[in-house]
Amino acid sequence: MELKQYFRVLQKKWWLIASIVIIAITATGVKSFYFTTPVYAANAKLIVNQSSGDGGASLNASTIQTSIFLINSYKEIIKSSAIMNKVVEEYPNLGESAWQLSAKISVTSANNSQVMNLIYQDTSYANAAEIVNAVSTVFKEQIPHIMNVDNITILSEADPAASPAPINFNPIMNLFISFAVSLMLAVGLVFLLDYLDDTVKSEAEILETLDDVSVLAVVGMMSKADLKKSARMKAIQKTKVGDSPYATLNQ
Repeated sequence: MELKQYFRVLQKKWWLIASIVIIAITATGVKSFYFTTPVYAANAKLIVNQSSGDGGASLNASTIQTSIFLINSYKEIIKSSAIMNKVVEEYPNLGESAWQLSAKISVTSANNSQVMNLIYQDTSYANAAEIVNAVSTVFKEQIPHIMNVDNITILSEADPAASPAPINFNPIMNLFISFAVSLMLAVGLVFLLDYLDDTVKSEAEILETLDDVSVLAVVGMMSKADLKKSARMKAIQKTKVGDSPYATLNQ
């Protein structure tokens, strides 16, 4: 199939492509603006900092590397029941159970960094900020009892008074993605329907199908105007025949 034929197929079914794209964009817009519950993320930062045994503040490569190794353990400890149960016990006003806190909180850290990011997601930013700050505080308090080392410092807490944008609400991007995906699916559907359609619709398709068969006759195309004109000519001929004199037997 040549490039012109591809464009011809798309041109014949442009209404189907347009319908699919419009329906998809409309559905995405309704879902994004009316049926999407905004979710907010609150962030708190902790630093793992090994100090010298005599209480000094000097650091070397060995202590920094040890702190980085500890982060992998701390990621699991933060989400453990030992920390989450303590959060629920000390902050009963949060209204969350230990397993709910563990499911909604995530802990990340950059490679070769001593900084840990605690992120909590909730439909209320103020609630998310309060919870992530509570988890940070409890973790800092409990880690000396769990690991027998006091090396956690809270760098920054989430501000409950802030008004950030939801992390799951981006209608423009959703509409763009919906347009691109629906357009590709619509074009694919049109080509599939054309591939499954075996009917012959043009003279070129006939010539292509009967390429090795000799042509005995060609039937020309006639428009409605040609048919009406032919009908009028036949009517005139019949009228002329009826007006001509006929010989009788008596003559």
